[in-house]
Amino acid sequence: MKRNPLLLRRLTISAVALALLGAVAFVSLRTGPLAPIKVTVTQAKEGTISPAIFGIGTVEARRNWMVGPTVAGRVLSVKVDVGDAVKAGQLLAEMDPVDLDQRLAALDASLARAGSAQASAQAQVSDAMARRALAAANTQRNQDLARQQFISPGALEARVQEQASADAALQAAQANLTGAGQDATRLKAERAGLVQQRGNVRLLAPADAVVISRDAEAGSTVVAGQAVLRLMDPSSLWVKLRVDQGRSSGLAVGLKGSIVLRSQPQTALPGQVARLELLADSVTEERIAQVAFAQTPAGVSVGEMAEVTLQLPTTTSALLLPNASIQRQQGQTGVWRLKDNQPEIAPVQLGAHSLDGKVQVLKGLSKDDLVVVYSEKALKPGARVKVVDALTRPEATP
Repeated sequence: MKRNPLLLRRLTISAVALALLGAVAFVSLRTGPLAPIKVTVTQAKEGTISPAIFGIGTVEARRNWMVGPTVAGRVLSVKVDVGDAVKAGQLLAEMDPVDLDQRLAALDASLARAGSAQASAQAQVSDAMARRALAAANTQRNQDLARQQFISPGALEARVQEQASADAALQAAQANLTGAGQDATRLKAERAGLVQQRGNVRLLAPADAVVISRDAEAGSTVVAGQAVLRLMDPSSLWVKLRVDQGRSSGLAVGLKGSIVLRSQPQTALPGQVARLELLADSVTEERIAQVAFAQTPAGVSVGEMAEVTLQLPTTTSALLLPNASIQRQQGQTGVWRLKDNQPEIAPVQLGAHSLDGKVQVLKGLSKDDLVVVYSEKALKPGARVKVVDALTRPEATP
């Protein structure tokens, strides 16, 4: 029986085409766009976590001072340098007094003159009082003589007028004495103010401190309120901590934790929250707290960066999941749960978080539920998935 070559050729082509279609279908279903999505899963298990609050901060001094003049002037000398420890009342710098010493000398002379004026006024008062006493005696004597008609009424009137003049002279002398006293008081007040100004040119340490900045040198001119030196109390160092508002639940005064300075990354220093600021940063959405060192470390510098971890109480037992499995779908918090090997979104209510990536699930899951942690691409309800141990990144072709 002779075979038809054309028929054999057609059968061969059909077989090859079917094989190619099968290969394409197999590749599409296993590795192509129709292939199941590779996912890694975990089981929801009960356990406890030790939540913590983490934040970045800078070292600051709780007590610091800006030492400078109260009036504009020229710096005469600076006695200390950065890093020097100073005692309360120690002379730190001095401003040029200009003409303050000469004005003090002039006021001293004016005060001496006022004293002389007071003495003169007092002598005038004494003289006026003596004249008044004499005039009063004369008037009394003449009144007696007038009653006996030994002198004329005109003579008596002259004595009465002399007494009135003596009274007026006494009042004038007393007024001069009072004015001289007021002048002396004014001059003393002016001198006291000038002495205060003279004292203000001597810049003294307000407390035991350390010099952290020298902002002006001898010969430079500064305005009122401008700092010549900056001081700080080294025992008052703390960390100004900034914490994300969304992760600041439980932040309170007295909370203990550890501080890691940028200059000492291998050392965790104990500390606790000393103050919680009532005003948060609305721009960066952070809360601000001050964390004090349990013991001030040696060699720490103001402005240095620090990492702070504050420990919260251990939670009660609850279902735990990796934080990576939490998804946000249409404004809801949930996870992709595998049911009959198909993903479905399960809304959940979350609790505390830990720094190692664990999160409490309070509602929405049961123990041993399979939850997707990572997926090869975005999931949809009912999508075909394939559970793998780990997702591998495809190698780049050279």
